Amino acid sequence: MHRLTNNSDFTFQRPGHRNLLLSLAVLALLLTACLGDDNPENRVTFPRDEGPHEDPIEWWYFNGLLTDDRGNEYSYHYVTFQSEGVGTAVPHLLQASLGDHEAGIHLTAERPVISPVSADAVGVDVAISGWEMRGDGSAYDLKFDLGDYSLVLHATSERQPVLHERNGLVHLGPAGNTYYYSRTRLNVAGTIETDGSRRPVTGLAWMDHQWGEVASQEVGWDWTSIQLDDGTDIMAVELWDPDGHQQIAGYGTFVDKDGTANHLLEEDVSIEPLGSWVSAETGITYPSVWRVAVISLDLALDLIPVLKDAEFASREFINAAYWEGEVSVSGTRAGQAVTGRGFVELVGYDPRQLDAPVSPRGR
Repeated sequence: MHRLTNNSDFTFQRPGHRNLLLSLAVLALLLTACLGDDNPENRVTFPRDEGPHEDPIEWWYFNGLLTDDRGNEYSYHYVTFQSEGVGTAVPHLLQASLGDHEAGIHLTAERPVISPVSADAVGVDVAISGWEMRGDGSAYDLKFDLGDYSLVLHATSERQPVLHERNGLVHLGPAGNTYYYSRTRLNVAGTIETDGSRRPVTGLAWMDHQWGEVASQEVGWDWTSIQLDDGTDIMAVELWDPDGHQQIAGYGTFVDKDGTANHLLEEDVSIEPLGSWVSAETGITYPSVWRVAVISLDLALDLIPVLKDAEFASREFINAAYWEGEVSVSGTRAGQAVTGRGFVELVGYDPRQLDAPVSPRGR
């Protein structure tokens, strides 16, 4: 059992590691939909569902690529996990990573906080010690710092949200059910400050919002979000049992230039690792370099990590490490060359995930 504190020394008990990993998992299990649910009551609706819910677990997630006025590139992921609280006092865990591509640096950090949540909230609104994540769907303000780097970003949504599994209700099999949508293209502008210098940055971001009730069950996955230069977007995931790496499912979503979502079946999507990388810090072996294929689209893409060392290896609030980083994308669609950028998230490769104690909230 983990205990988090904020600056006022107020403490709260978090779910055990297994549930927290599942929470993180669902973040990356965005695509694990199996069967649709046509009940209108189960649909995600806007603007109502931009805000927080009273479900056991919920998160808002961003990843993106930034370029400053000198052409230097940076990548980041930023996520807020919200779990069940007491009354309006709700625990959150914020995590962030930043890659400086020119310097070859990858930094990670996390911060816990307990903050009130209003029943009338229209979006995410979390702040702690200079870190902020606020937004209502049309725009988001993100602020965080890692080491000598500080970022202040404003993101505006370029497209309508994409409901996964057609109506936003995804079934995770024995792991449970969640509601889930993505905003696959956000325009970003802001500043990055490092070494006493503040520079303007612009870029493209991806946002996920997911909430629901998940069971205590180990799960691993290889997940990717892809933004192609032709204006199309793709999510693909393979979900598997960490004990033996036996695949449970594989799914995806293809978003056309006009924002139309096309739901891909398990047999239509594959993620094939082409190499591996061993972490010097944890000794964990992760796949590195992937080929993503979508048969129905005649699409084959190679994903190459921009920084091989993009491991999130914190031990303070999550015991098991995971890999999360920017990738360059190139390949073909219907015989035509395509390029782009994306993010890959890998969870379940740390054997300590299997040794985590069962959560007292386990079902």
